This record gives sequence, structure tokens and C-alpha cells, in this order.
Amino acid sequence: MITTHSHVYLATVPMKTEFQHIITSAILLGLFALVGVSVIAGLQVTTKDRIAANREATRLRSMNAVVGSERYDNEILNDQLIVQDEMFHTGGKPVTIFRARKNGRPVAAIFDTVAPRGYSGPIYLLIGVNLDGTLSGVRVLAHTETPGLGDAIDDKHSDWILGFEGKSLLNPDREKWGVKRDGGTFDQFTGATISPRLVVKSIRDTLDYYASHQTDIFPSLQAEQPSD
Repeated sequence: MITTHSHVYLATVPMKTEFQHIITSAILLGLFALVGVSVIAGLQVTTKDRIAANREATRLRSMNAVVGSERYDNEILNDQLIVQDEMFHTGGKPVTIFRARKNGRPVAAIFDTVAPRGYSGPIYLLIGVNLDGTLSGVRVLAHTETPGLGDAIDDKHSDWILGFEGKSLLNPDREKWGVKRDGGTFDQFTGATISPRLVVKSIRDTLDYYASHQTDIFPSLQAEQPSD
């Protein structure tokens, strides 16, 4: 009987040890997972503000290329309107309008807009319009147009986009706001017409909107207009 009991006791020891090992391993894995999640969450929190700041700085640099920083003194990123209007032909996407002011007076509006159907995808644009309705500048923020062809809309690849500065609905006449292939004024690219055509159209749409909604963008101008 003693020997039998001894055998039973010895047989149960490895089973208990193995069970304890499984429990211990599970606890350790859980702790490692918890630590890993905590580290990742911590990194996301600490880098979130940095990423946002970098994006803001990048956007501000692009905006300053469209309207020079010396021309305004307001917090332009915080002085904005978000509008949704069929005049923009953005496929329903809202357009953000940043307002540049100097000593409290309107200077220019910068439109963060998009041509939704580029050859390879959406073309995101910043379009600056001076108070008098002339263009202060245009820049492509992002695109996926074909390298060596449609990507010439980007100032990193050609100076084509720079040619819009100073243009307006009167220069050239509105009906001439198109690429030369369509009877307009502006050059297209060899082997690539869609990209410049859409950029020209987006700029014209923006000028049209500004002409129709100037006092909505800058309500103070309404008060300055002479009454009948």
C-alpha cells in the first residue's frame, strides 16, 4: 500500500509542474503583450503632436509659396472657412478657404481644393486669390500623375504651374481658360493633356467662386461697399 501510494504521488508531481508552467507562461505572455501595447500607445501619444506639427509646417510652407508670409500677419491656419459648393466641381468634397489679413484687413484667400478625377487620381491644389481677384500663386500639394508626363503640373518637375501668377478671369478672358488643345490659352504637355486640363479648370472654378462669394469670404468688405 505504501509503495502504491508513493507511485501515485510521484505520478501527479509532473502534471502539477506542467500546469504551473503553462499558467506562468500565459501570465508572462500577457504581461509582455500589455507592456508592448503600452509602449506603442505611448509612442503614438508622444509622436501625434509632432506629426501634426510637421504637417502644419509643411502646409504653411506651401501656403507661403502661394501668398508670401510678409503679406499677412494673422494666424492664417486658424482663420478659415470650410465650404461645399457645386461651383468647385470637387466631387462633393469640401474646400477649405484660408484668409490672409494684414492689420486686420483682407489681403488674399487661399483655397485648399481638389480636382477629383486626374489621369491617375485626385490632384490636390492650393490656389491663392488676391483681394482684386488676381491669382497670387498656385501649387500642387499632392498627386499621382504619371512620372515624366502628367507630373509636370508639380513645380518640382517644371515651372508650368508658376505661370498662373497674376492671371484672372479677365486675363485671359474667361472663355480662354483652357488648354490650347481645347482652344484655350494654357499649354498642355506632350502626351499628357488630362492633368493640365483639370488644373486649369480647377483654377477657373476657384476664380468663379471667389468672384461670386468675395463678401462671404470677407464679410467686412460688405460694410465697405458704398450704399445706393
